[in-house]
Amino acid sequence: MRNEQPSKVIFDTDPGIDDAMAILFAHLSPQIDLVGITSVFGNASIEKTTNNACYLRDRFDLNCGVYRGAAQPLYLPLGAAPTFVHGHDGLGDTGQDIPEVSRQPDAIQFIIETIRTNPGEITIVAVGRMTNLATALTIAPDIAALTKRVVIMGGVTGLAGIGGNVTPVAEANIYGDPHAADIIMRAAWDLTMVGLDVTMKTLISPERMQVLAEKAGEIGQFIYEVSRYYQSFYQGRTGSESFPVHDALALVYLVNPALFQTHRGAIRVLTEGDGLGQTVFASADRTYPEAAWTEERPHQSVCLGVDSESAMDLYQDTMLRSES
Repeated sequence: MRNEQPSKVIFDTDPGIDDAMAILFAHLSPQIDLVGITSVFGNASIEKTTNNACYLRDRFDLNCGVYRGAAQPLYLPLGAAPTFVHGHDGLGDTGQDIPEVSRQPDAIQFIIETIRTNPGEITIVAVGRMTNLATALTIAPDIAALTKRVVIMGGVTGLAGIGGNVTPVAEANIYGDPHAADIIMRAAWDLTMVGLDVTMKTLISPERMQVLAEKAGEIGQFIYEVSRYYQSFYQGRTGSESFPVHDALALVYLVNPALFQTHRGAIRVLTEGDGLGQTVFASADRTYPEAAWTEERPHQSVCLGVDSESAMDLYQDTMLRSES
């Protein structure tokens, strides 16, 4: 069943084309109360992701603040932005008039203060590098027990026949700051990983994109325009005109988790070697002689199956609310 009460959501993001698609879904969903957007480096520099978040907020009248977060990983060098996926401006190089903004309030303090002020009410949906969350946890470990839940778009287990998109075993959000990801996976909060195991199986078709362009008003036209760059990248890789929505699927899970098949277990992120960024999942159905996998790590939820068509129906129907 879908959640009846709107979820109060801090959306931690690196806009990013699929991030923009997710932010506007959150804005339109009656089951999401978007209390703040926290930016992080990733799909573009922190300056560009913050500018893009502010641009989306201002253009589409989002009723929330934007808070500037981490500019680089905890320990590793900052890697190059994937301009071949999102364009040099992060939004598909379509010539959007994206103004530079003055420095925004601090994301880390916003996360900590908002959770402490609203104990048991805040859901964090993180769809970029996990640096902001890991930093907040390090400064204020008490927020783990005060957070309602955490949903991340990141990682891949390999158990659903899908591999990584940066290395054979690593997904980009986790690979971009594996130390941060390992910190949040080890925290004692209610976390669900919506990774490539399901996002790569949930594709938006050109027919659905055309419906949004024609019937979802300015938001639909914007999404159609900026996603051409993204669609072209995936078509070059797969030969298909359909492409994964990735980040929005974490919000679809939040709205209607019944569309997903999840498994419980411990998750560890590898932080060195050829397996850098790999999310290793140890199912709760098994026991292991190594105590770290059975006694010391909290169990989290991992999505391994999804009703893809119903998920895309929910996404499309929500976006069409822009003209209702």
